[in-house]
Parts: sequence; C-alpha cells; structure tokens
Amino acid sequence: MSTLSKRATIYLDPALHKALKIKSIETSKSMSKLINEAVRMALAEDAEDLAAFEKRVNEPLIPFKDVLKELKKDGRL
Repeated sequence: MSTLSKRATIYLDPALHKALKIKSIETSKSMSKLINEAVRMALAEDAEDLAAFEKRVNEPLIPFKDVLKELKKDGRL
C-alpha cells in the first residue's frame, strides 16, 4: 500500500465481506487492494459511459413508443 493511501471505514454486507475475504486469500491480495481495484474499475466504467453519452449528445432522440413499434414490426418483441 502506498504511503499516500487514505484510510476509510466501510461497512460491507456480511456475505460480501466473507466473499471478499475468501477472494483475498485465494488471490494473495489484500482486501484493500481488491476493493481499490473494484472501485477503480467501476469509476473507469462510469468515465467510459459518460464519454459515450457526450459523444452522442447531438443525436436525435427517438421516442420509446417508436422503438417499441419498430421492435414489434421486426418481430423482435
């Protein structure tokens, strides 16, 4: 762990805590490292989503009813 790391208290569901503890043992990674990796991945995914939304901001909106109508017409719904 880096000397620049910050300490935080988190509360986990008991089943998640147990799973995290087992994964920590199986992977020889600390629970902190696993949590840091998971949070980093979640934030990266959010950043990708935001970039995709930004890229499509000027696309025309399609009403939901029109999408449903098209899906029914194509036999996909």
